[in-house]
Amino acid sequence: MQALTKFVKSVQWDNPVEVRQALQILPKWTAIDVDDALELLGPSTDNPIVRAYAVDRLRKSDDEALKFEKAAAEDSAAQDSSLARFLISRAANNLMLGNYLHWYLMVECDDRSPTQGQEHRKLFAKVEYDFMIELTKTPDGPERRKTLLRQGELITVLSKISKELRFARIDRPHKIERLKKFLADPSNELIKIEPPLPLPLDPSVSITGCFPDAANVFKSTLNPLLITFKLTDGTKYPLIFKTGDDLRQDQLVIQIITLMDRLLRKENLDLKLTPYRILATSTSAGAVQFVPSMSLAAAVAKYKGSLLAYLRDNNPDRQAPLGVRKEAMDTYVKSCAGYCVITYLLGVGDRHLDNLLLAPDGHFFHADFGYILGRDPKPFAPLMKLCREMIEGMGGTGSSQYAQFKQHCFTAYTTLRKSANLILNLFALMQDANVPDIRIEPDKAVLKVRERFCLELSEEDAIRHFEALIQDSVGAIMPVVIDRLHGFVQHFRA
Repeated sequence: MQALTKFVKSVQWDNPVEVRQALQILPKWTAIDVDDALELLGPSTDNPIVRAYAVDRLRKSDDEALKFEKAAAEDSAAQDSSLARFLISRAANNLMLGNYLHWYLMVECDDRSPTQGQEHRKLFAKVEYDFMIELTKTPDGPERRKTLLRQGELITVLSKISKELRFARIDRPHKIERLKKFLADPSNELIKIEPPLPLPLDPSVSITGCFPDAANVFKSTLNPLLITFKLTDGTKYPLIFKTGDDLRQDQLVIQIITLMDRLLRKENLDLKLTPYRILATSTSAGAVQFVPSMSLAAAVAKYKGSLLAYLRDNNPDRQAPLGVRKEAMDTYVKSCAGYCVITYLLGVGDRHLDNLLLAPDGHFFHADFGYILGRDPKPFAPLMKLCREMIEGMGGTGSSQYAQFKQHCFTAYTTLRKSANLILNLFALMQDANVPDIRIEPDKAVLKVRERFCLELSEEDAIRHFEALIQDSVGAIMPVVIDRLHGFVQHFRA
């Protein structure tokens, strides 16, 4: 299958004779996979017929697969009419895809950074305009268009209060009080939302109002807001809304984690990952799904250095090994393994006990993806974050849980290596996107991820390589020192 992409790369596209012969061969080729089609849509292919052929292959894929392809292809969409038309057509007929395409385009239209010229903004605005026109042709199109406009109004109101509170010269308790008052005021149309509105962050649910008393303002510099919305079935949906931060890099990382989770589940490997949702609503604002949890820093402080005590307290079972309910320990071990493998592959940096989180049911996960592709503000950072506290939560290096953790790591790593082509092609498509850690060295982004897959190694050697990574992480002294220093800094800030 990959022979076609190699063939396309070997053609001299400035030679009319070679181009004519290549285009004659193209339709006769065996149907290519989605990941190869994505490679043909990358920056290295500019022949319109070849790109149209790749788009035709994407047309045959289902919407489920498209959720990821579309996200990565957004940057080239505006510059490629066949791809833009295809995305518009699919998004107009699918509520979820339409919702996300609209917001991705809104953010790109809002981007006034030096790397996003006016001509690019015009192109994205044209795609948004064409999408709106296409939407009105569908049976429920006019209603969906109205929904997107109402979502815009909601985001404008949230951005307004977020900015006001961030710059207000009052202490945090007064900020919380002011937020609650704002949410409860009927004139701001948040206490009651009629008709129910699909949430921009997660359009599979609709909101009917909010719970003002559950509101909060976080301590950190940008003062993010915690707002709990009420869903149509009466349940709560807490989210964080913040201004002053470009969430596009975090959004990309979460999309890739979600894709990797799907790839693992496809091979019957459920590692209990928690890829919470993130949506940038402009280049300096966005929403994040709030998952009730505790940072490892807070958990070890509360439980005298022991994550095992935290797990035991929330999931007691005297009959189970280590006194923790089997399902909770299983979730903890699997999610630790999943995030160790994925954050290693993506080169996630700036890991410390404040951005490693643990939910009461045992779900372990990472937050804050400001550094990826091997970038790290800390010196001597390990390639993978596996700290002493995490291992202690499994019962130590001599426990059967730790042995299971290692086994899950090896299975996840070898499984994701089989889909390396798809993942690398998605990164190739993002080379020209305005994602900070890709923008620094766009030509090296794919190379950095490829290096971590170690595709030149056999499966056995790849497992040995990953085992060595685990050993290095466990034995690393420097991260322990850095975590301590970080803890002191946070303590003095508080």
